[in-house]
Amino acid sequence: MPAFLRFTPLISALPATVPFVGPEAIERNRGLMVKARIGANENGFGPAPSVIEAIGAAAASTWKYADPENFELKQALAAHLGCQVNNVAVGEGIDSLLGLIVRMVIEPGMPVVTSFGAYPTFNFHVAGHGGRLVTVPYVDDREHLDGLMEAVRRENAPLVYFANPDNPMGSWWDADSIVAFAKALPETCLMILDEAYCETGPAGATPDIAALIDRPNIIRTRTFSKAYGMAGSRVGYAISTPGTAQAFDKIRNHFGMNRIGIASALAALKDQAYLGQVIGQIKASRDRISAIAETNGLKPLASATNFVAIDCGRDGAYARSIVDGLMEHGVFIRMPGVAQLNRCIRVSTGPESDMALFEEALPTVLKSL
Repeated sequence: MPAFLRFTPLISALPATVPFVGPEAIERNRGLMVKARIGANENGFGPAPSVIEAIGAAAASTWKYADPENFELKQALAAHLGCQVNNVAVGEGIDSLLGLIVRMVIEPGMPVVTSFGAYPTFNFHVAGHGGRLVTVPYVDDREHLDGLMEAVRRENAPLVYFANPDNPMGSWWDADSIVAFAKALPETCLMILDEAYCETGPAGATPDIAALIDRPNIIRTRTFSKAYGMAGSRVGYAISTPGTAQAFDKIRNHFGMNRIGIASALAALKDQAYLGQVIGQIKASRDRISAIAETNGLKPLASATNFVAIDCGRDGAYARSIVDGLMEHGVFIRMPGVAQLNRCIRVSTGPESDMALFEEALPTVLKSL
């Protein structure tokens, strides 16, 4: 019997896909070496030295499973956030948490509201559980709050996804607007407020924890992958009411977290001085990327993240040719994955060596087009 006949009709109908093409795949497929890895929204400045030390110390105990209750990390996160331990759930990065949330809420055919062009891994999970995506176009290169609300009400949607700051455009809304949106949602609609980039955003962009902690239909997701520089550790967490947070225990992989990742997250939380230093480096690097873009006649968009979206002023084919041309010089960047936004490229912040390679290669590529 062919293997596919054993799958459910839904799985049999879905394409096998990876939402992102990684730099490793580009190296394999094109025979090129990445010299400046500034396309995956990673933090090229890396984690704190104290985190590296903690990783080394934890390596010897990696033969053990991690605590399936994630007790120590949840305690540390609650203390850091100023909430109760039972307000927190831990998972293997935001990607894993998104999959669990979709599984909690969505059955085949149910509508799920999100922005057209927003984080593709969320869409991947919705498709994997048979949900029906209802997408709302960006307005002025940021997520359209009124449009999202209208879609939720029109579709009677049980789930809406909203990222602040936003990926892939780097835009943001102020905290008051987000709180007003959350409080106006029907109680029957669960909101995922993805705050992966909250540490790099401006003051006043992120609601206080207390502002939404009592709302059972709001789940805020955060990560150690961005500002903390630990994308490879796969540590994320969710913040919600105790009843909503506890729901993760019904379906999560209880041995999904690894001991080294937990040790690195605990060390990172203790080293807030280093986090402040890195946030400063990210802001300086954003300015550097913007200056390079402007020098070459391109338009950088304002960003609250660890990357800068750059308007190339023409169509997607032109932007793609810039991405491909830079890769010929070993500079890995990306572009948004939908037609509405594909006039842009996206460049992650990073150390000066990476910025220098980008600055050197960009004019050469543009002259060749």
